[in-house]
Amino acid sequence: MTHDDYPDAFIRKVLTGTKTIALLGASAKENRPSFFVLKYLLARGYRMLPVNPGLAGQQIAGCEVFASLADIAEPIDMVDMFRNASYAPDVLDEMLALPVRPKVLWMQLGVRDDATAARAEENGIAVVMNRCPKIEYGRLSSEISWMGVNSRTLSSKRPPAPAGGQRLSLGRITTAGGGLAQKPGDATEDDRS
Repeated sequence: MTHDDYPDAFIRKVLTGTKTIALLGASAKENRPSFFVLKYLLARGYRMLPVNPGLAGQQIAGCEVFASLADIAEPIDMVDMFRNASYAPDVLDEMLALPVRPKVLWMQLGVRDDATAARAEENGIAVVMNRCPKIEYGRLSSEISWMGVNSRTLSSKRPPAPAGGQRLSLGRITTAGGGLAQKPGDATEDDRS
């Protein structure tokens, strides 16, 4: 797979097939991107396992922080890497040493290591690079469009929420913003190749 552009079907499959995410480089600072991503994905139902050796044993957003992937006793579906690309080979080595290998290595925006990606894929691990799962989830679920972004009209005012609020999901059927034109579960050309 080329890592320059990912089909929506591939990203959707990764996000819907993931339940447990180890977030490497997690921060307890509320103004850090890793904190935003952790809280967002936690609110969308993912089990978040923050990893930061300097914060091990503490909590971030109610989630226990681990020193390393090896300290996590349960299977991990995806490793979301908030680390410089120079750490990617070591992160992959740590993933490969786990008794149950994670299915996905996700490298955040600005992080790319093609050699590590090739080695991960040779070992059956899917790779996403230079993307953010929070942004991709919001884009594919139409949350970004619903909030006024990508609507050709920008406003500092929040649109009124429907009674009881609204939370969109990746299974939502839509033809605007989220890229879904078929029912959830329908195969697409991208899924078959």
